Amino acid sequence: MNAIPPLSAQVVVVTGAARGVGASLARKLARRGAKVALLGLEPEELKAVAAQCGPSATSWEVDVTDLDALEDTARLVQEHYGRIDTVVANAGIALGGPLAESDHKAFSRVIEVNLLGSVATARAFLPALAESRGYLLQIASLAALTPAPLMSAYCASKSGVEAFAHSIRAEVAYRGVKVGVGYLSWTDTDMVRGADEDAVLKQMRSRLPWPANKTYPLEPAVDRIVAGIARRSAHVYAQAWLRGMQPVRWVLPSLIAVVGSRDVARLAPQLAATAASRLRAVGAGGAADTAVRGGGRLTAGSRRSSADS
Repeated sequence: MNAIPPLSAQVVVVTGAARGVGASLARKLARRGAKVALLGLEPEELKAVAAQCGPSATSWEVDVTDLDALEDTARLVQEHYGRIDTVVANAGIALGGPLAESDHKAFSRVIEVNLLGSVATARAFLPALAESRGYLLQIASLAALTPAPLMSAYCASKSGVEAFAHSIRAEVAYRGVKVGVGYLSWTDTDMVRGADEDAVLKQMRSRLPWPANKTYPLEPAVDRIVAGIARRSAHVYAQAWLRGMQPVRWVLPSLIAVVGSRDVARLAPQLAATAASRLRAVGAGGAADTAVRGGGRLTAGSRRSSADS
């Protein structure tokens, strides 16, 4: 069994690194001595985070749903550093509201970014991870452990990435690659703050049972993720109580079907009256994805990096 190299000897790729969990994770890994490559859609934000991560950090503008661009980026990152030891598939967006009142393209884009983008990330970087006998950490969510009304796109995507990561773990183990799944509850990021700007969704979230109704600070959550990366853990829990959800997750769909239906019925008039405000992904990251998708700023196979400039 190969010893796990210390973080100070690793090259770590983080997707969705322009803000939130990805940006904090990159900074903390860099403080531990890792060389970090930051991937995402917002070049100026990525460069700013990379500057905070030290002279060995690089930033690469790429859409995780563009496999050709991701494969190009994976090759260039490996050429730049000589190896890739860990990849954190963190990029994601969210959409709230009832399915019947949602925009189908926006709903589908959540699945495309969160699930298919994670699949593309794995496809692009697994060859390099096989060479280094490295580690892939797939960021999932509390939404993978329990369904939630008004979050069907996000829950479906995060349940999907959890199942995907668990499935490929056995496929790549003989090649020396380890695969982990990271779970976070509501954490203080642009995505969660963006969701809370919707008064109806915020009200629905406040009715969740403790401790699922709290918003947790970002930095301690990311500290736990860094510790999981250092151990190459199969399961990483950003909030300790999430571990206790695993044994009881089987009962949650039936429970939520009863309790959640009452809340949705009570909020239905407000939801219908404000439906027009929920036609795009929430938060600054969602806005960035919408801008790229709508404006065509990145074309297939295109990418920019601070290493090129």
